[in-house]
Amino acid sequence: MKNRYSLIALGALVALSQSAVAQRGSSGHVNVIYWQAPSILNPYLSGGTKDLEASSLVLDPLIKFNEKGEMVANLVTDVPTVANGGFAADFKSITYKLKPGLKWSDGSPLTASDVVFSWEYCTGIKGCAKANTFEPVEKVTAVDPLTVRIQFKKAKPYPYDVFGGSTTPILQRAQFKACLGDKAPTCSAQNFGPIGTGPFTVKDFRPNDVVQMVANPNYREASKPAFATLTLKGGGDAAAAGRAVMETGEFDYAWNLQLAPEVLARMAKGGKGKTVSAFGTLVERIHLNLTDPSAKHGDLRSTTKFPHPYLSDLRVRKALSMAIDRSVLVEIGYGPAGRPTCNLVPAPAAFASSNTECIKQDMAGAKALLDQAGWKVGADGVRAKDGVKMEMLFQTSTNAVRQNFQALIKQWWTELGVKVELRNISGSVFFGGDPSSPDTFQKFYADVEMYANNFDGTDPEAYLAENVCNKIPRPETQWQGNNMSRFCSADYDKLVKELSAAAGVEKRGAIAKKLNEMLTKDSYAVVPLVDRGRLSAHSNSLGGVILNTWDSELWNAADWYRIK
Repeated sequence: MKNRYSLIALGALVALSQSAVAQRGSSGHVNVIYWQAPSILNPYLSGGTKDLEASSLVLDPLIKFNEKGEMVANLVTDVPTVANGGFAADFKSITYKLKPGLKWSDGSPLTASDVVFSWEYCTGIKGCAKANTFEPVEKVTAVDPLTVRIQFKKAKPYPYDVFGGSTTPILQRAQFKACLGDKAPTCSAQNFGPIGTGPFTVKDFRPNDVVQMVANPNYREASKPAFATLTLKGGGDAAAAGRAVMETGEFDYAWNLQLAPEVLARMAKGGKGKTVSAFGTLVERIHLNLTDPSAKHGDLRSTTKFPHPYLSDLRVRKALSMAIDRSVLVEIGYGPAGRPTCNLVPAPAAFASSNTECIKQDMAGAKALLDQAGWKVGADGVRAKDGVKMEMLFQTSTNAVRQNFQALIKQWWTELGVKVELRNISGSVFFGGDPSSPDTFQKFYADVEMYANNFDGTDPEAYLAENVCNKIPRPETQWQGNNMSRFCSADYDKLVKELSAAAGVEKRGAIAKKLNEMLTKDSYAVVPLVDRGRLSAHSNSLGGVILNTWDSELWNAADWYRIK
């Protein structure tokens, strides 16, 4: 009898909790500010972050990426894999099963035909922003109303960028069928007010200003979204957006607060909101030139023809890394939007090495390592060996944070016995890629350079492949290529090929970790410094916010609610 009464009591609690679940629209209105205003709500006609994220409130992809970078089923029953039979063993096709009963916001059913059309749309118009994503696709077919098969021109071990994430959502065939080809940009009603399967629908859109939205009455989860209406306001700047959330309380959510830590701290004292940060793949790093940049080599300076006189020594490169206190760099540069890292690929977790050996500064160990390698401190305080002095040029782009980093790193390296000259170059020149300019980061006419870079999506294959031998910038390639350190390893190149043919996150992750470590802790050709995150802010009364750098920042707006 006791067990029976316990079950009855449990049933009552479940019933009570279910009745207490908030109904759709019960939280009223939510205000969002993006200091870059959206100009269109069709992500196939714009690659701008502001446009992609605004449209993600309305349009859905087949699969999403959560805050950990993991794939999650969205409009489909599950994520297809080789193991579950959804992804072909030859990697040439993938089959998705749509969830039954899904509806567009106008009440009509979502079918495989809409998925097929979305591919036809992008490949049938000029200037599709995601044309490269669909380039490997041979065809997309509707097997039945709820089944769609994507076939690739050749084996594609990682197929999830096609209709995966907010950049490639599903469009309604009925709404966009008259917008193919040259007509695509002229379909204002469709581009400014798409019918979708997302949590909200467009009520009014003023490009480059504001979007007014209402809860989708046909959204697949009956109790969501909690907000009946949403305003996404654009314009202003990051400082004004931050104040509007954390000081005045005018807005509930502010996007991408690119502000100094001390400025954010002052805003937080307003008491109306708080910052939230998330980390993706953007890493501030130092590249050590393994070749000699001396002008005495003429047009062959900074090429593999001439090894660097002291950075060719692994022990020197490791010592330079050991002397850096990454926690101090985070403190002065990025605050809560930064964290020390030893990895070029810091995320997602499946691809990130567990290596943390560089995190703690070890000045004594760095000095000892240089002593053991025969680099002795001279009367002038500069280390030398066999007549070669450790005198270096350290360059980066003109940026207040980077100049602060340079000053600190110079201080630490000077303590090691290295004479350091600092140089900063305008970003438009440094990153410009002009083959006639001596000041580009590709030419690398310096001993050391610092900048940040990352990769799109959640799979680092293409990113890691940039460091193979034939990607070294050189005169024959007009100094194009992304292997800045001039790192060249036959073993590395072989492993990159293995990654391109590997399937499954576990196997790909294991290979990617090895490649990352070959570039970092094994060779110190690249010295990672700071894992730079994204930082936004939300009001104290807005619950459910989970920042995500792998998908739209508004990826879980359906889960937001008002804290009473």
